[in-house]
Amino acid sequence: MSGEIKSLTSTLDDLIAPIVAEAQFVAAEQSIMRNLVKTFAVPMNSGKVLQVPKYPQLTAADLTEANDMTGTSDNQAISTSKTDITIKEVGLMTNVSDLALNHSTSNVISDVGRLFGEAIATKIDTDLVTLFSGFSTQIGAAGQELTVEKIFQAAADLRAASVPGPYFGVFHPRAIYHVKKTLTNTFGSGAQGDLANEALRTGFIGTIAGIQIFESANIDGTTNTDISENAIFSRDALAMAMASDIKIETQRDASARATEIVGVATYGVAELHDSYGVRLTAEAVSTN
Repeated sequence: MSGEIKSLTSTLDDLIAPIVAEAQFVAAEQSIMRNLVKTFAVPMNSGKVLQVPKYPQLTAADLTEANDMTGTSDNQAISTSKTDITIKEVGLMTNVSDLALNHSTSNVISDVGRLFGEAIATKIDTDLVTLFSGFSTQIGAAGQELTVEKIFQAAADLRAASVPGPYFGVFHPRAIYHVKKTLTNTFGSGAQGDLANEALRTGFIGTIAGIQIFESANIDGTTNTDISENAIFSRDALAMAMASDIKIETQRDASARATEIVGVATYGVAELHDSYGVRLTAEAVSTN
């Protein structure tokens, strides 16, 4: 028995690298939000709170030839504020039986890596989209349909505030459905052209008003609810501090004839600039 256990444990240890590689790949591919926000790497032994400095906007002034720049308009102090990002652990665990590992027709190691990666990606996205409700500028309201006009209005608000691009829009699928419905309504007042054709062909809108449009079911908007908090924002609006990507360890449970697999990721999320995002509140009712 001891020889069999040792052999199996050694095999699983050898397979940790493929599990981690699969999990990290899937997490990066499945997560929408982590690619749309400012990301910071947290060095080891640097504490559990990352302090991100925020610099104010400065204004250039007209100068007088040969005059020293000592006036209040051209000699400006730079005072920074900061945002604290608190690091936390998220994770999950599963047991892989000897029977499943040795006799399953599927690639158990690949399956475990994929499931772990999807779970971590969903958690990261959920944590980040929850920050949408913190944007103070709001367009729309509960029970209202999302419209193309409101997307243009949000873009205008960001550009009027000199918010740096690029801009991203992340919407609940049932909220953005109303925009697609309008774009592809050939018998109504819907817009026509390449945008409508792409929505008809693939269901993906692409870009509206210079905003890259994405859909995420991780936005709270269950069936038949009259509210979902969507957002359009600059990359610098939100931040993610990554202390460690997915780490996976195993522990043998001999009496259960199984191996415990634990996956953990360590990161934190926070809002950096409140004025760099616009919250679009809309209904997310069933499309039935």
